[in-house]
Amino acid sequence: MSAILDTLVGPSAHTELPPGPRMPSIVQALGWALRPLAFMDRCHRRYGEIFTLRVRHGRPWVFLTNPEDVKHVFTTDPQLLRAGAGEANPLLGPLLGSRSVMLQDEPKHMIDRRRILPSFHGERMQGYGEMMADVTRREIERWPLGEPFALWPRMQAISLEVVMRATFGDVEGERLEQLRRALVELTNWVNGPRRLALLAAAGERSMTANPKFGKVMRPVEELVLEEVRRRRAAEGHGAQGDRGEGDVAELDSGAQDSGAHEDILAMLERRQDEDGSPMDDKKMRDELVTFLSDGPTATSLAWSFERLLRHPQKLARLRAEVLAGESEEYVDAVVKETLRLCPAVPVVMRRLTQPMQLGGYTIPPDTIVAPCVYLMHRRADIYPHPRAFQPERFLGETAGTYTWIPFGGGVRRCVAVAFAQLEMKRVIQTVLSEVDLRPAVSRSEAAARSSVSFAPDGGATVIATRRRSAPVDLPTAA
Repeated sequence: MSAILDTLVGPSAHTELPPGPRMPSIVQALGWALRPLAFMDRCHRRYGEIFTLRVRHGRPWVFLTNPEDVKHVFTTDPQLLRAGAGEANPLLGPLLGSRSVMLQDEPKHMIDRRRILPSFHGERMQGYGEMMADVTRREIERWPLGEPFALWPRMQAISLEVVMRATFGDVEGERLEQLRRALVELTNWVNGPRRLALLAAAGERSMTANPKFGKVMRPVEELVLEEVRRRRAAEGHGAQGDRGEGDVAELDSGAQDSGAHEDILAMLERRQDEDGSPMDDKKMRDELVTFLSDGPTATSLAWSFERLLRHPQKLARLRAEVLAGESEEYVDAVVKETLRLCPAVPVVMRRLTQPMQLGGYTIPPDTIVAPCVYLMHRRADIYPHPRAFQPERFLGETAGTYTWIPFGGGVRRCVAVAFAQLEMKRVIQTVLSEVDLRPAVSRSEAAARSSVSFAPDGGATVIATRRRSAPVDLPTAA
């Protein structure tokens, strides 16, 4: 370990923090809670590529916007950078659970990741794409035509249905209708403006100490576990796994893809815990709730349409590609540019367990280091005219590993990257093949906080009319 530390910070480094606002932490917390994007912009202009915020008493947050610093964080031994619920992501703990793959630290995180990756590889992705298009068509049938409506809630409905089908397979029946309603109620409660401000300023206790949180969280947990137990009873074998760690590691590469139409619950049931035992109820609860909490994809979809409708020529180019049904080049660029300009999660957080050299400073242990997705994506030296919506910048260009980071990076990069991008493409393609959209308001919509992401403040209000042309056959390849 000492050799690793010497390469990170030198044998006798003096630790220090970069500059940042000197206002009291309660004032910084209010700035972060009420207008976090503007707060980050101001700090970036004043303090430069690396700066420190003290949003709450305790650990300072060091924001990173230089690609080399971000690369250093993403490529350092993950055991020196903690991401667990009690470490760098306390706000997610009450919702996802401490044993979620998103909140596990090494080595448990990598073991969980290897179990889950097969769900997002191979033939499964083709099946997911067909299901996503089908769900979108059904939702469009419920849209009001010829009158203004907010697109963001409709994207939430699509994303929820998609993730429920991927997780549980057949989503018909009263049980899953109850789960659907419970998830919507939980999402609406968490996304309340006052709730988000309290979370940012006061931390997770503002959630866990509130009786209402238990009231909206408990039905979700109970219904998820009820479905697990029902599935086990129907199959008549309990929670017995049939694969060891060697099989899991082999599946990590995607080389084996048995059960192409197997849902995520069935896949989790086939995986064993570290000691060879079946996954217990607490672990199943945390992993399934993590899968079902897919709000950021809906937010990204709402932004895709909001941005496209402000740029008619780009919308026309994309529609022409969709109607031709032969290429996905431009829709892929639209997805990447939307995720650059409006990243679902604006900051990635890790807690240092040892000092680290970043930006000319030796950052002390117990500090939160925060690769800032939002500010990185607005660097003019990397993205000319960074505030402009220009999908063309990604045509023929590979997104930079450490400069395009909407899904994080390194070994903790979001496990469902391919699923999220495929969902965005299939929903956009299906909507444009089924209806014509136009904006219902003249101004571009600003970003408003929604849980950990930022949605259009008007919900991406549009007017839809039915297209008269024949349905489009979307590409089947993932």
